[in-house]
Amino acid sequence: MSQTNRVLNRILLALAGLVLLAAGTATAAAGILPDIAAFWTAAGSSLMDRAGSLLAAAPLPGPARSWWAVAGVAAPLLAAALSIAWVASQGGGRTPRVARETDGGLGTTVVETGLVSAAVKQALDGSPLILGTTVSAWETRGKTGLRLQLQARQGASPREIADTADQLVRGIDALLGHPLPVLVRITSGTRTKVAGPGRAR
Repeated sequence: MSQTNRVLNRILLALAGLVLLAAGTATAAAGILPDIAAFWTAAGSSLMDRAGSLLAAAPLPGPARSWWAVAGVAAPLLAAALSIAWVASQGGGRTPRVARETDGGLGTTVVETGLVSAAVKQALDGSPLILGTTVSAWETRGKTGLRLQLQARQGASPREIADTADQLVRGIDALLGHPLPVLVRITSGTRTKVAGPGRAR
């Protein structure tokens, strides 16, 4: 529910993982196989010679001695600045507040996520359909939404759980005094299998 592009993030993480895996494999191989160690030694010496020639090709008076040295320092700084700007532009993400309203000079009313979570748990106390709940709030594009996760009890009807979730959403809207976007997720897990079927009380 945030503005972060998950597909792009996963692609970048996969590429970073592949690069680190390749670097680790090459390092391990250089420590085990003499031929590969000799190859890396020769390649390193060649790169050092080329770097020296490159630095000498663009002399600069002063301690830096070369424009390439200045560029080598400026490039990581620029990359860091762009990364910080990208992270700052993402915005959104998890927030502890569900609603915030200012009433002139009377003050500001803030509704925390914990209040909604407690209300949901109280409403579902003793429910034969649902074992547990998780409530979190997310902010994206200046708007706040809720994510309501319901863990189903073994044998519970998905249709009945969906009806219960609909009642919960209406109750949350009544509690806040205005409708709020809500993402409902019905899950099951180990706890569902261990708890066994529910019984009406």
